[in-house]
Parts: sequence; C-alpha cells; structure tokens
Amino acid sequence: MSTATASPRFGVARTVRLGIRRIGFELRQYFRASDQVFFTFLFPTVMYLIFATIFTGDIGKGPDTVSMATYYLPGLIAGGIFLSGVQGLSIEIAIEKSDGTLKRLGSTPLSPVTYFIGKLGEVTVTAVLQIGLLLIVAVVLYDVDLPTDAEHWARFAWVFALGLLTCALLGIALSSVPRSGKTAAAVVIPVVLLLQFISGVYIAFTSLPEWLQNVASAFPLKWIAQGMRSAILPDSFKAVEPAGEWQLGAVALALVIWLVVGLVLSRATFRWIRRNG
Repeated sequence: MSTATASPRFGVARTVRLGIRRIGFELRQYFRASDQVFFTFLFPTVMYLIFATIFTGDIGKGPDTVSMATYYLPGLIAGGIFLSGVQGLSIEIAIEKSDGTLKRLGSTPLSPVTYFIGKLGEVTVTAVLQIGLLLIVAVVLYDVDLPTDAEHWARFAWVFALGLLTCALLGIALSSVPRSGKTAAAVVIPVVLLLQFISGVYIAFTSLPEWLQNVASAFPLKWIAQGMRSAILPDSFKAVEPAGEWQLGAVALALVIWLVVGLVLSRATFRWIRRNG
C-alpha cells in the first residue's frame, strides 16, 4: 500500500469509523454484481450440490464412516474461503483500478486503511454468509453430521479466520498483476481453479501424485483444506493425510507465513493508480 497510516486529515478513530461505514457500501456493490455473486458467493455451494449428488455412498471404516457429502464439505469450505479472498478481491480491485474508481478515491482525503477496512469487512461478511449457506445445504439436503464439541468448532473458527485474512491479503497483492479490469478474470480465475484442483478441494489430496502434493503444499489453500478436514472429519481420517497427522501446527505456520507474504506484497504493490497511469 502506498501508505500504512491514516491521512493527516483524519485521526485513527475516524479512519476506522469511516472504514466500518464503508463496509455497507462495499456489500451493496458486491451483491449488485450478479456475475460476482454467482462465481464467488454461490459457486462453492453449486459445486457442492454437484459433487454430493453425483458421488454417493460412504467412505471410511467402522464407526467413523462418513458420507461422501460429508467428505467433500471441508474441501469446498476451503475453496470458498480462497474464492472470497483471492479471486473476489483481486478481480474487484483490478476493475476499480481500471475504471478510475481508485484514482478518484486517491484524490480525496480517504486513507488506504479506510478503503481496505471496507474491503476486508466485505470479504468477511460475504465469506461467513457463503460458508453458512454451504453448511445449511449440507445439513438440510444431505444429512451431514457437523461437529458437536467446542474443540472442533474452535479449530474451524481459527482456520477460517486465519485462512480468510491470508487469502484477502494475497488477493490485494494479486490485484496488481492484471493490466486492466477486462483481463482480470482471465488472469486470476485459471490460477485459482488450478490451485483448487491440486489442493484437495475437488479431488482427494492423497490421490494426487507425490510431486503434485509437494507443489500444492507450497501454497496456502492446501493447508486451509487440511485444517478444515481436521475440524469436520473424524480424527481417524488423519491417518490418510500425507504425514499421517492433521499437522495443525504446520497449518498455522504455513498460513502465518503466507499472511506475512501477502501483507508485504500488498503494501509494496498497491497504488491508487498504476505508476504508469
């Protein structure tokens, strides 16, 4: 970002207050864009309906057997987090940069901090609604048994929060790559789709070749999906993970590292307008 501090015209309190007020504006803009609503907000639920309907039966052994609808749920939740943070924000900001929105905002006393409070608030609200819808569909239509203990829900919460913040910062950084708003989707969506396929969202992670597992392990989505599996699937399923464990410490470490990378890159690359603009 071009500056990490509030505009000299605004104190910290007012900067934060304006940012919180901006969340409502960002949400209205988000839900008015029908293509964004479908390809970001509804897409994980649509894909879940397809997978849970086509792939039926159970997986696992003994008392820890779960339905395929349950097995696919954590991966689609992780995919939804990734879509909201990386795909949603990167395309949205690239378009706003291209159509002059950021240039106009840059000519006002508005601080980048205020702008990104609004964006992060938008992503948080839409992701919570998105995952809530996905969980309701899973329970109501496919009788998925969700965790009943506080430990697993606490695990769900921190993986969700840390994963979403990490993906949001990476989305901000990625928004600087497309040369225009028209090419943003063409640049971002293939990257997001590829990472979903190799990170355990649509395909069981352990069914991938070892070299492809190693590639996926270098990116955050694989770790978000693994963390979500640890929160939703029975503990016996950790035996089929590559390391034979949930590796929650590694999940947290990988996401924190990518969070720092996203923060550094977003601060370094964000401008109200392009340098050559």
